[in-house]
Amino acid sequence: MTNSNQRHVVVGDGQFIVDGERYNLYGGAVHYWRLDRGKWDSILESVKGMGFNMISIYMPWEIHEISKGVFDFSGNKDVDAFLTLCEEKGLTTVARPGPQINSELTWFGYPKRILENDRLHARNAKGGRTVLTQVPKPIPALNYAAEEFFEETALWYDAICAILAKHAYPNGGLVATQVDNEMAYFFCINAYAADFSDDSLHNYRTFLLEKYGTLDAVNSAHNLSATSMDEVDAPRRFTATTAAEIPRYADWIEYREVYLVDSMDRLAGMMRERGLGKIALFHNYPHPLGPGGAASGFTTPFNIAKLEEKLDFVGFDIYSRKELYGHVKTVGSYVVGTSRYPYIPEFIAGVWPWYLHPGELYDEEFVTKAALAQGIKGFSRYMLVERDRWLDSPVRRDGRVREDHAEMFGAANRLQVAGRFADLRRESDVLLLANREYDRLEAASVLVSFPGDFLETPSGFSEYANPLTISEHRLGFDQPPQLEKSEWFGAFHSALSGGGYDFLLSDTSLNPSNWAKYKVVTIASLDYLDAAVQQALVDYAAGGGTVVVGPRAPRMDSLMRPCTILADNIAAHAPRIVLVESKEGVADALVRTLADAGVQALRRNDPRLDVIVHGDSSDPTRKVVFVVNPTADAIDASVAIGVALTSATELWSGESFATLGDSITAAMKPYSIHVYECLAA
Repeated sequence: MTNSNQRHVVVGDGQFIVDGERYNLYGGAVHYWRLDRGKWDSILESVKGMGFNMISIYMPWEIHEISKGVFDFSGNKDVDAFLTLCEEKGLTTVARPGPQINSELTWFGYPKRILENDRLHARNAKGGRTVLTQVPKPIPALNYAAEEFFEETALWYDAICAILAKHAYPNGGLVATQVDNEMAYFFCINAYAADFSDDSLHNYRTFLLEKYGTLDAVNSAHNLSATSMDEVDAPRRFTATTAAEIPRYADWIEYREVYLVDSMDRLAGMMRERGLGKIALFHNYPHPLGPGGAASGFTTPFNIAKLEEKLDFVGFDIYSRKELYGHVKTVGSYVVGTSRYPYIPEFIAGVWPWYLHPGELYDEEFVTKAALAQGIKGFSRYMLVERDRWLDSPVRRDGRVREDHAEMFGAANRLQVAGRFADLRRESDVLLLANREYDRLEAASVLVSFPGDFLETPSGFSEYANPLTISEHRLGFDQPPQLEKSEWFGAFHSALSGGGYDFLLSDTSLNPSNWAKYKVVTIASLDYLDAAVQQALVDYAAGGGTVVVGPRAPRMDSLMRPCTILADNIAAHAPRIVLVESKEGVADALVRTLADAGVQALRRNDPRLDVIVHGDSSDPTRKVVFVVNPTADAIDASVAIGVALTSATELWSGESFATLGDSITAAMKPYSIHVYECLAA
């Protein structure tokens, strides 16, 4: 007898499993409601012809609602018919019903009446409305802490989920549904931009009580003398001058992460209640470094690890160009190092008309290979079909195909299938952790507030905190930790990259049980470090792993109380715990430590090259080697992976290349990536 509670779609260990069979999501966005219904059939045939197996579908509340609680699903809005047509053509589907969808719509997918409801507006630190600057009109950010928001969303979910449940696998081809879209305070990332609504502040106080247990404990942590929780307010700007003040600010930033997690969890629960409990539910955080790759952190207010305690998987969107390989590498390797299924929910195909650096078709080929090199296993191209406010997609809105675009995207899909990429596992022995509590301090210490803007600001400034906009106060330390943490993360990152070591990224929210697959864990450690993280590092070393920290063994925990767990164990676990005290000594220390841990460097004749090796889980003699030239110069490349090779075939071109022992040599054009399928001797 079949278990009625059985999940038909499960996700884990980098795999998407449908009824026990591995399935790869290689798809893209097609917006039925923006297209002539008579063109649906030919457009889907063109999509299939490029080798895509999945259609990702925005379903906008804004488009379907006629009046409150009344919806139109007729004509080209007939989502039921569109899903059926996809199924008839053997295409699986991924639904994206919002409530927020962006999609370059004027109201971001919401009925205008929702945005006009003052009770649903998020508030900034001064009590004013939080506003998103966007084309064609600015809109207010919404308050996801308000009960009325969920009551309104329930009306939409009642209508759309009734249709989706009919198509949810195994009844139909719907295998996953996205919970909301790019939830990031409507791109108002700044710590003091949102959300200071009464509803949010109520939840903030609840968060504090759950974290600390009592009002007295909250007072102690925040240096307050409140007589009730109603007197506890969130910080409205950064004025800290001592270490003792850090917990109050850090808690506000942690709460901002929880706000996003809790609201997505509630929306997911509403979907499950409406018949979507046996397929995968996921979320997409937006571009984590600011539009175009602006320099900043990639953790808070996003928290993939914590949100995946509520959803099946979480990804970051990637909109980038060939000149920004470092950005694609950071985002890709972070998702691979953190998520249970590394998926890009929005992967650029075409461009919005106001993008300042639109690039060209080759940029998309380069970025595709760059993401696959990191270990990305699935993606949705945004957009596969051109439409209003979107240009240069492989299929025009009238159904005509851009043949050069179709060939490139088809070649990318063939590469993944013929290369059996689903069998590949990136051979990374090193995990570089960002320290989330230091990132929280950086976010809290911002002194300048920019309005939310998912466009690129002409000033070059970003809504993300960065060294140009944060406080330089030392807070009683020898160095300001909010600045020093980036310097040390960068030192470890540069030394690993420069030394030719393959490594993945994650952060301290990742469950330490996931560290066991790596030989070495590296993390910046300053004067304070969460006690649980200190203990996890010690336990990891005691279990046989190697820990590299620096520049100091912390003397305090995250509440600035004495805590020397890590410091007390360095000598006892030497050489499993290595303390590097100067940035100048990082590279040499890593070379020695990684060699002792059995981590092999990948040799390159030019340090500008990047080399990433993937092993085949079903064939130990097979390796897939990505060699990246991310520069504007041609390079005569020679790389060695430490394994004797008998052959090397470049999968994109089909060309065979010479091997000598463990080396591959090739002439590489500027901004090029070779993908070699190699057989070991």
